[in-house]
Amino acid sequence: MVKVAKLALEDGTILKGEAFGYETTKTGEVVFSTGMVGYVESLTDPSFKGQILMSTYPLEGNYGVKEEWYQSDKIQADGYIVREVCRNVSNFSSQKTLDDFLKEFEIPGISGIDTRHLTLKIREEGSMKGAISTENISDEELLKLAREQPSIVDRDLVPLVSTDEIKIFNEDAEKKVALIDCGVKKNILNGFLNRDVGVILYPYDTDYKTILDYEPDGLMITSGPGNPERVVEVIDTMQKLANRLPICGICMGQQLIARSFGAKSYKMKFGHRGANQPVKDLETGKVVITSQNHGFTIDKESLDETDLVLTQVNLNDGTPEGLKHKELPLKTIQYHPEAGPGPNDTGFIFDEFIQMMDEY
Repeated sequence: MVKVAKLALEDGTILKGEAFGYETTKTGEVVFSTGMVGYVESLTDPSFKGQILMSTYPLEGNYGVKEEWYQSDKIQADGYIVREVCRNVSNFSSQKTLDDFLKEFEIPGISGIDTRHLTLKIREEGSMKGAISTENISDEELLKLAREQPSIVDRDLVPLVSTDEIKIFNEDAEKKVALIDCGVKKNILNGFLNRDVGVILYPYDTDYKTILDYEPDGLMITSGPGNPERVVEVIDTMQKLANRLPICGICMGQQLIARSFGAKSYKMKFGHRGANQPVKDLETGKVVITSQNHGFTIDKESLDETDLVLTQVNLNDGTPEGLKHKELPLKTIQYHPEAGPGPNDTGFIFDEFIQMMDEY
């Protein structure tokens, strides 16, 4: 027997479909991602914490799930919306189905939804609060849950995904980089480990003296979920370390670094989520296709009052995709050079940062 699932949006929309995954009710900001593949990597990306993820690609689950593809140790999204879920896996290396994957981590899924209609609604009206249920719950109760949850602007999500202790990887490496964990993906760690650079992973609220005690050769602030304005601990640490180490920021890392120099950030209408975002380098004229996952960005005009220079822009909407400091060894990017999922066009970012560490 097909079990009914429901999705309620804060504007009063109620959508009904077929349930898969775990039998439960969850709330979150409803967002869409345009990747044609990579549902395992997306669901386990800490940047989706606090959100109900919708895939615009119409069929998900056809190649199953493999733990090697996880970007963290569990599903981070709070719900999953698809047009059609494939229950018969066609991949010799698959370890479980998408349905079993969601059940394992107690996440509800809804299929049979017109995801094209819902994507257009979000593009026109913006990301909105929602509630998803695979339980027996009234429309009114589900809608109340959707509306009464706090906005993602007001939630502290980074503490929910950051490591709670300092971890060291590849301890004997000649060079080592400090990573402030705002919601790191495994591929970011691998970006350094595969280049024989040691990694010291710090909780987001580690003070600057503790970071310097480990004598790192450089500092990276990672990607993460939610509103950068609320991660005041990292902004404070950045202000104390800005002239002490070569620094790089990825995604939320760019926003936190920019805010530490006085720039402003704001919530985007529906964000950038997918593996096909075109980015132009203003210094070389080169265009790359990037993987992205963020709902906040830096106010370009506010950079004029800082010592930061815009180096890259998104060709779809002109938002900042790269920054550098006028004098210090500091560069940031808004996209994901480590992909997972997505293109590998920008993997050279790791090489450039390692070179920066060598030079300074």
